[in-house]
Amino acid sequence: MPAIQIICAVAVPLLWGYQFVAIKVGVSEFPPLFFLALRFLVIALLLVPFVARPTRQQLGPIAAISLFLGGLNFGLFYVGLGLGSGSMSAVAYQLATPFTVLLAWPLLAERPSLITSAGVVLAFAGVVVLAAGTGLSGNALPLLLVIGAAFAFAVSNVLTKRYGPFDPLMLMGWSSLLTVPQVLVMSLLLEYGQMASLATADGRGWLALAYTIFIGGIVGFSLWFWLIGRCSMGRVAPFGLLLPVFALISSVLFLGEQMTPKLIVGGLLAISGVAITQVRPRARPT
Repeated sequence: MPAIQIICAVAVPLLWGYQFVAIKVGVSEFPPLFFLALRFLVIALLLVPFVARPTRQQLGPIAAISLFLGGLNFGLFYVGLGLGSGSMSAVAYQLATPFTVLLAWPLLAERPSLITSAGVVLAFAGVVVLAAGTGLSGNALPLLLVIGAAFAFAVSNVLTKRYGPFDPLMLMGWSSLLTVPQVLVMSLLLEYGQMASLATADGRGWLALAYTIFIGGIVGFSLWFWLIGRCSMGRVAPFGLLLPVFALISSVLFLGEQMTPKLIVGGLLAISGVAITQVRPRARPT
């Protein structure tokens, strides 16, 4: 990958890692699914009037991407994060990377090299160490919800690669528009107090919503879609394993969590594993 792509690939988990704090604050002020519906509604209103309409051939894939990326991925993740801890969610969500690499093999014919496989294993070992450092325990439901979100995100990655490349802002805008009714229906069926939260939310809640819209949403996913359109999933997906590193750093800085030796070791392993995935196999002499 060229240097600019590597910089962007590191920037995405950085922005998403700090978004964990924003989401945790936001779902304490709004019902989680309603908070998610507000996020997608504003993104759609900001982007759809200014981007191209999808073609007839693109509409079906974008609808499928909106289902897996928006309704299932974000819906399960926001509810799981609202019920569980930020650290637990950051660690469990890293299953999206091996899910993506595994799905890309049969569906995209992208067989991972031995070097890429070794890097993913090393990075995932770092995630396991991070999990031990966060002391995952207690109710299993939040963990299962986040794992389900990770699988849905992996499916959306493969769909985006298979049917793309898409214009990143067009895909972001129209998939957000299609996601709004999905999460609104789930919110109406499963939550209460939506209108009251609009009146009672404080400045921190609205600032958290703004971060998820502009930084984690428009900027983060535009970069991610741009990378998927230009690189193999085996190159891009491992960078997602940096997300818990940045999520835990943000938790230390803003939520008062303590940095432990296990968290440091796990972070270094994850970073080293991602670095290994970017090593190109040496060409055999002919």
